[in-house]
Amino acid sequence: MTLPNSQLQYQLVKQTQGFSLQLREGAPIRPPNPDEVVVRVRATSLNRRDIMIQRGFYPVGPRDTLVPLSDGAGEIVAAGSKVSRVKVGDRVAAIFFQSWLEGRPRADTGASALGGSVDGMLAEYVTLSEQGVTPLPASLSFEEGATLPCAAVTAWNGLFARGGLRAGDHVLLQGTGGVSIFGLQFAAAAGAVPFITSSSDSKLDRARQMGARAGINYRNTPEWAAEVVKASGGLGVHHVLEVGGSGTLKQSIAALAPGGHIAIIGGLSGFGGDITTLALIGRSASVSGIFVGSRSMFEEMNAFITRHGIRPVIDRVFDFKDADDAYAYMDTGSHFGKIVIRH
Repeated sequence: MTLPNSQLQYQLVKQTQGFSLQLREGAPIRPPNPDEVVVRVRATSLNRRDIMIQRGFYPVGPRDTLVPLSDGAGEIVAAGSKVSRVKVGDRVAAIFFQSWLEGRPRADTGASALGGSVDGMLAEYVTLSEQGVTPLPASLSFEEGATLPCAAVTAWNGLFARGGLRAGDHVLLQGTGGVSIFGLQFAAAAGAVPFITSSSDSKLDRARQMGARAGINYRNTPEWAAEVVKASGGLGVHHVLEVGGSGTLKQSIAALAPGGHIAIIGGLSGFGGDITTLALIGRSASVSGIFVGSRSMFEEMNAFITRHGIRPVIDRVFDFKDADDAYAYMDTGSHFGKIVIRH
């Protein structure tokens, strides 16, 4: 395939406070180096991180004119002369950290994060290392595949890679965003017992239909940890996907079963606060900071998705020209699952 001379591409343009999302026409398409591929992006998806970056609240500030979004899927339309892992025509997703392939992250791993440290996926074409993409499960569409790189891998890492989830374990999920809904799907498929919190009774009903044993409305029940313990038969939970941050961490600890694990993923209520270490010691608990995951985790997760026939939950799909509307909808927090942009 002969690549076009130019493309449409979104950029974050620096403002007095934060960034504005602007569509650039005539953006160049960089030809691949020998070890690179060009991906025709067919879909992207949003994460809370993208809103934080746009507002200028993210710990690592993006440069001016950064191409946003870490999550995207498409097909390879050009490949360098030394590419051997993938080929033209393959359906692939980009990995969040382009340099984290396996094992532990390195000190410089964060410098390869798409849509934050380096240009992301909200464009018609992207040029990436062949090591920075992974094949999509054959059962998933581009829109479904675009939801995987951040939220799904984060849930997988927190529950399986770091958490060691086993059948029969109790799992607490907070809210109904992308990470929590993937966590619900993974836990249910693995034979674990999910519990979930939300401020919406209708969302809790939907989560129960997907396999949650109990749903707790945290607005109606501010001390929800006690309700989680009660719903679990007095045992508590073995795993928590902690997305709330400082405002929920104490209750997450209170909801733990002995030997439980908290995967700290986000800070929707803030990143400060104090941890009562005695409560952790008394429960023989462990706490892990989770920042997405490696390509090998992504590949293990994809095999699990294929084996169990899991389909990502997409709340709404926006057209490429309506990316601003997708951002605005994400900011409302009213979604259930993932928000996708079709390219």
